[in-house]
Amino acid sequence: MASQQAQQLKKVLKPIHLWAIAVSLVISGEYVGWNLGWGVSGTVGFLIATVIITVMYVTFVFSYTELTTSIPHAGGAFAYAYHAMGPFGALVAGYATVIDLMFATPVIASGLGSYIHFLYPGIPVIPCAMTFYLIFMGLNISGVKESAVFSIVVAMLAIAELLLFMGVIAPSFKIHTFLTDSMPFGWGGVFAALPFAIWFYLAIEGVAMVAEEVKEPKKDIPKGYISGIVTLVFLAFGVMILSGGITNWKNLSKIDYPLPEAIGIVLGKTNGLTKMFAGIGLFGLIASFHGTILAYSRQLFAMARSGYLPGFLSAVNKKFNTPHWAIIAGGVIGCIAILTGTTDQILVLSVLGAVVMYLMSMLSLFILRIRQPHMERPFAAPFYPVFPGVALLIAVVSLFAIIWYNPVLSLLFLGGLILTLALFILLKKHKAAVPEDLMSVTIDI
Repeated sequence: MASQQAQQLKKVLKPIHLWAIAVSLVISGEYVGWNLGWGVSGTVGFLIATVIITVMYVTFVFSYTELTTSIPHAGGAFAYAYHAMGPFGALVAGYATVIDLMFATPVIASGLGSYIHFLYPGIPVIPCAMTFYLIFMGLNISGVKESAVFSIVVAMLAIAELLLFMGVIAPSFKIHTFLTDSMPFGWGGVFAALPFAIWFYLAIEGVAMVAEEVKEPKKDIPKGYISGIVTLVFLAFGVMILSGGITNWKNLSKIDYPLPEAIGIVLGKTNGLTKMFAGIGLFGLIASFHGTILAYSRQLFAMARSGYLPGFLSAVNKKFNTPHWAIIAGGVIGCIAILTGTTDQILVLSVLGAVVMYLMSMLSLFILRIRQPHMERPFAAPFYPVFPGVALLIAVVSLFAIIWYNPVLSLLFLGGLILTLALFILLKKHKAAVPEDLMSVTIDI
């Protein structure tokens, strides 16, 4: 186990950094992945699914912010569940969060490789994706403030590009096109589309992973989270609705570069703006790729520091104050996932981890409200218990939908959890002393 001094993270982040991290973590969902939802639901079916999931995320973010400001710990849901449910609850939440963030990263990397391949067909997707891993692991190791500044730059560029995209295709939008064969699979398609709607917002919870690196977490975290979700809701609906009104949704529902394809349909594929858009479209994917590496590494770091993962993952680089081994370990697993060539399945696995994490987080909030009513809560979830209750209910519905339509992946996720729990019990980790870092972040008055 690394020394306590070596396990300290530097407090350098401000609200603008948190907003940028929130947006950059998620914004690739507007560029790639969501369009696969059209393939199982049609345009209106997916619109309904997205409205449901947007309600879940808005209520979740307002509720999750209460936990993040009350317990500003790099472990996020892992730490909240520890305080609410003990070591086993923490393990389930931590396992789900690792699956969520670590498997979102190779999906984004595959998207990056696909965009490069679209621009330069001679460059293969998988080697390109793995090259991006190497580059951005190095950037994340170089320092969190440097990483956050980079997030601001690429987030602004990605947002500007999405606004440009909407401006270019909006004049070609036709409501008749959007409504043609718009719900071919009925309500079953709506439920099947929920995982892909989640991809619009998945990983915003990763802001909690940098809570220990925020200068004034009690004031700044709410500003970062709320401004981030407002930005993302606007972009998600704008991109999805306008794209569905320029061509039959079947033309965009099975590709890894839907936005350049949409621009090509409107302007022509030989138009210079089409190629330029594909090129600068890399910024959105780069923003999320960079952000998810930042988030998964903090989750691995926090769980290792608390004794739930091998101790070397909690080591902090002496020069840059970043968890370098956690960054590298997650990158190795991500590269292995890329080699399987099953992007859609990796995406669903990531979403499954996210939904379980949302469930554990909302349960933690309710339990802490009951068991620790006097705990300092710098930001209280509005309209309690309605907001966390709505987030919990929709998360449960989403979980059942994912299991119903993806039984094999669900069994794989469950098998990994059972194996993790078995090792946890075998090593008697549940009987270990309460980790000091987990207890130092709660104030009960």
